[in-house]
Amino acid sequence: MRKPLVVALCALAFAGAGVTPAVASAPSPTGADTATGAAPATSLTDAVNDTVGAAVDALSGLTAPNAGAVDFAGTVSLSNCSGSVVRMPDSAADDPALVLTNGHCLESGFPAPGQVLVDRASSRSFGLLNSSGSRVATLRADRLLYGTMTDTDAAVYRLGTTYARIKSAYGIDPLTLSDTRPAAGTAISVVSGYWKRIYNCSVDGFAYRMKEGDWTWKDSVRYTSACNTIGGTSGSPVVDSATGQVVAVNNTGNEDGERCTVNNPCEVDENGQVTVRQGINYAQQTYLFPACFGVDNRLELSASGCAVPKP
Repeated sequence: MRKPLVVALCALAFAGAGVTPAVASAPSPTGADTATGAAPATSLTDAVNDTVGAAVDALSGLTAPNAGAVDFAGTVSLSNCSGSVVRMPDSAADDPALVLTNGHCLESGFPAPGQVLVDRASSRSFGLLNSSGSRVATLRADRLLYGTMTDTDAAVYRLGTTYARIKSAYGIDPLTLSDTRPAAGTAISVVSGYWKRIYNCSVDGFAYRMKEGDWTWKDSVRYTSACNTIGGTSGSPVVDSATGQVVAVNNTGNEDGERCTVNNPCEVDENGQVTVRQGINYAQQTYLFPACFGVDNRLELSASGCAVPKP
């Protein structure tokens, strides 16, 4: 699972007190979003996080974003992961906006095998990025609509604002979730809001089952080796380079060549044969989610065609 490594930045001062954050493990989103109705930084913690976020932006600016049609607009940074503002194919402009990330990125910790979290209160904050990767606002959730690490590794938050208000204030559109399964050979970009880095590669194939520690995922996307994602890229949208639509959510990679352990997932085929691919990284497909969301972006797990894991 692609949670970030701990990297110390530098001592920052706020309100006369020295603060030394471990930035790579917890760079909080920054920017008051008064225009969209999301809560601005009003506490000491939020103000310090804003200062830390600015420092992270400055560091990230030392490396220019990768060139190409896919950019950072609509992606977000979390305290521990990456994510993106997404819409379903039928979402309306005045619907409450949604954020997609990994189930293992939840603020409450990893869901247990078999556990599916639905409609929970949340005040999670997200740093909204523009096309160049600059942080332009803090968006804030009001609900965790869905989160699990069973069969897939995904979480969907509902924001306290709409797509239209985000567009009006910042000129940023959401990314659209494709409702079609991607094909092997598809050119893709993994866009990390946490690191402000874009990885470009192709879908190498699919793992019938993938096991990592206590968790098992189905039909996982395997990247070609060029997408050498690192800790902090968890939750990044995997974007079809041709259509610009999200086809998966980045979640893990085999770091040490170990067999089926945490941070070392293994592939298991239909016959139970286990394959370990050290240095190869993976994502979970997202084409099943559009069938599970209805009018006003309401989660409807009982809807016809909704095949995601249920509580």
